[in-house]
This record gives sequence, structure tokens and C-alpha cells, in this order.
Amino acid sequence: MSEPLSGPMRLALVGATGLIGRSVMEQCVGRGDVRLTAISRREAPLPKGARMEMFVAEPEKWGEVIEAIRPSAMICALGSTWKKSGRDEDAFRAVDHELVLATARAAQEHGVKRFVAISSVGADPHGKSLYLKVKGETERELRKIKFERLDVLRPGLLLGKRQNDTRPAEKLGALASPVLNPFMLGSLHKYRGIKAEVVARAAIAFARRKARGRFVHENEAIMKMAASLPELAEL
Repeated sequence: MSEPLSGPMRLALVGATGLIGRSVMEQCVGRGDVRLTAISRREAPLPKGARMEMFVAEPEKWGEVIEAIRPSAMICALGSTWKKSGRDEDAFRAVDHELVLATARAAQEHGVKRFVAISSVGADPHGKSLYLKVKGETERELRKIKFERLDVLRPGLLLGKRQNDTRPAEKLGALASPVLNPFMLGSLHKYRGIKAEVVARAAIAFARRKARGRFVHENEAIMKMAASLPELAEL
């Protein structure tokens, strides 16, 4: 069941400066069914034509912002990289684990009913990779927070232009993705490259869903949900 059409869904976004966060803002431009508010630690340019607010505050104040704007749903696109964290485990965990969970708990405390978290394919609390291990641990703790609905998105390789990011491995993967994707079938489908705008559309669509529960979605479900989001001409 989706958000009723009697009024726009009040949607909050954290992680607006990243690839998915920027895509969420872009996908909300012109949508009369979504009232988007971003919460960020620093200023970020808004997409052309965006009619939204952005609150800039330190993370310890985010709960107060959430209480003031009273969103019914939140998309959490927070995330760092091993390189950006200075290859320091504590710094990496501070964002991808501690800040995500602190934000989720503040959201639940202040009445947010639905929470959509962007994770990663292969997330596993028992994984050998620190990145995937932390993602898995974060997912596990998110499930303990009493949202009416929790959607965890595990996209494959994210495709899109990142700002100030020079990771050669991801660039190479993005270039190879159109060639490799057709051969990644069956259990490998979840590792396919997927456009950031598709993940963003899916996140918005999942935020509209009212069925209660905890759900994990990989590439196929993400693409299906993205396709279900009404186009602007249909609103």
C-alpha cells in the first residue's frame, strides 16, 4: 500500500552529499507527492528546480531537526569509504555504523514510521571484508529498532558520477559493467552494476509503502520497485 494521494509524503533524507543522496534529491524535483527535507552536516547544492529545504547541523542536533520537520519516512544514504576514512577502522565505523544507527534511533524516537537504508550487496556481519562486515553489523542493529517498516537496499556496483572521487577500481568496474552485466545471471545478478538514479527511485518508492515489516532488497527487487514509482506525468 502506498502513501495516500490526499497529501504529499513528508520525507527526510540524510546523506544528501553522496551519490545516492544527490540522486534522491534529483528524483524528487517536480514531484507533488513528496515533500522532501534534507539534513546534512554541510551545505550541498540543490538540484535545479528543487523545491525543498536543507537543514545544516551537527549530527548530535539531527534529532531536534527530525522532531521539528516530523517526517513520516526517512531515507538514509549515509556512507563513507575506506579511502575517505583515512583507512582508519574507527573513522569508517563512526559513519557507516554509529552515525547510521544514531540517526535511525533519533528518527524512531521522533515518530518516523518508515526507514529506508542504503547498504551494499554482500553485507554480512561475519564477513571477512571490513566494509561488508560493518554494513552487515549495521543492518543487524537496524532490525532491532522498532520502525513500522524497515527497507534495506543492497545494490550492486553503483553507477553514476561521484563528486571528488577518484577510486580507480570503481571507475574500471563502471566502464566494464555494460559488457559484464549480460553475463551475470542467476546468483550473480545481484552484483550487476545499477544506476544510482534507479536506486534513488526505488528508495522513494519503498518509503511510500505502508505494509509493516523488515525487508532486504537486492538488484532485481530494487529495479522492480524503481519502475513502480509513478512518473511525473502520472501524478
